[in-house]
Amino acid sequence: MLALVTGGAGFIGSNLVDALLARGDDVVVIDDLSSGFRENLEGAASAELLISDIRDGEAVAAITDRVRPDVIIHLAAQMDVRRSIAEPGLDLATNAGGTLNMLAAARDAGVRRFVNVSTGGAIYGEAQVMPAPEDHPTVPDAPYGVSKRAAELYCGVHSRLYGTSTVSLRLGNVYGPRQNPRSEAGVIAIFCGCLVRGETARIFGDGGQTRDFVFVEDIVAALLAAAEGEQTGAFNIGTGAATSMVELAAQLDRLAEGEGGFKPVHEAERLGEIRQIALDATRAADELGWSSRVELASGLERTLAWVRAHPERA
Repeated sequence: MLALVTGGAGFIGSNLVDALLARGDDVVVIDDLSSGFRENLEGAASAELLISDIRDGEAVAAITDRVRPDVIIHLAAQMDVRRSIAEPGLDLATNAGGTLNMLAAARDAGVRRFVNVSTGGAIYGEAQVMPAPEDHPTVPDAPYGVSKRAAELYCGVHSRLYGTSTVSLRLGNVYGPRQNPRSEAGVIAIFCGCLVRGETARIFGDGGQTRDFVFVEDIVAALLAAAEGEQTGAFNIGTGAATSMVELAAQLDRLAEGEGGFKPVHEAERLGEIRQIALDATRAADELGWSSRVELASGLERTLAWVRAHPERA
């Protein structure tokens, strides 16, 4: 299989590239390196990295036409909730416009399968049912969720108009090796980075807000299953478990017991962030044969070990 991976130099994308290459697939990566790192692909020498911006429709169309991939796995995105509030136009152009550009490129190049990576928290907004199923109302609390929902809708339109086989995976809060500890997204990486640097981490609000944390290895397995299948529509990819920020800090405190512990401070809540979410992944289990396998305690230990081993990234 020849896979074109957008955002392939990023956290999730580079882990996916490694898995594709390990099983013998050919891989081409599109990334503008705005949040990804060349170093993430150091072990993927046979993958071709093309520096391009998904907002440039002509550029990505030319790349896709030349590469002629069997599948596009579309991870490139603007992922910062706060930035989506401050710059909603940029968020829309990247997440909705960029996805539309990639869909048009896929259509024109005759790509067999298009896997769109979406979000399981921001799209639903505040959970009315826990864990939230795919038919939960979509009431985003920030422009980020709106743009990702628009991207899903564009996938559906392309399926109906042009016959493109599309699927959208609504991911929980992904964490694991290579996540940037200095970004504005990814609380586990941020907490691990603070711990390694000896800095005090911050919890915004009372810490009772919950997230569904999914280890990147499990996410890669879901992406591979979606790329190989023919299922369409939206699939939740989560554990179904809601973990609060206080609980998360307590687990890290236990891991850091010999280093003085991990004691975050509390600050004011931030605009646009939901209070409660966990995802019902029953459909993914039934139709994709996927379920999460890595427990949070094990995933936290592996993530912290990676951050400790890469102090230059912490």
